[in-house]
Amino acid sequence: MKRKLFVSTLIIMVMVCALAVPALAASGGGSGSGDVSGAIESTWSAAAGQLKTIVNNVVFPAIDMILAIFFFVKLGTTYFDYRKHGQFEWAPPAILLACLIFTLTAPTYIWSIIGI
Repeated sequence: MKRKLFVSTLIIMVMVCALAVPALAASGGGSGSGDVSGAIESTWSAAAGQLKTIVNNVVFPAIDMILAIFFFVKLGTTYFDYRKHGQFEWAPPAILLACLIFTLTAPTYIWSIIGI
């Protein structure tokens, strides 16, 4: 049993060594200089525009919709609590409204803060 385990481990180690391929980040010229930071920067600059478009057209509107639904539901429940107890609680709807205003206006200034 130990011999089978030793042989299978040895075969796996030989296969890993034989099939391993060293990976180097090539700079723009393809010389294989190993400039990892340059490769990351060029990839980020290429993807930044797409990322900005996706966040502006998908992420922010989804967050805005969720916050708007929460705001109106909380406003309704607060009104019904007012009718039941006679006291209107302003804090939860005000917090949700502030968050909604923040996310509605965020696309105009968030990219200058991040640097894209």
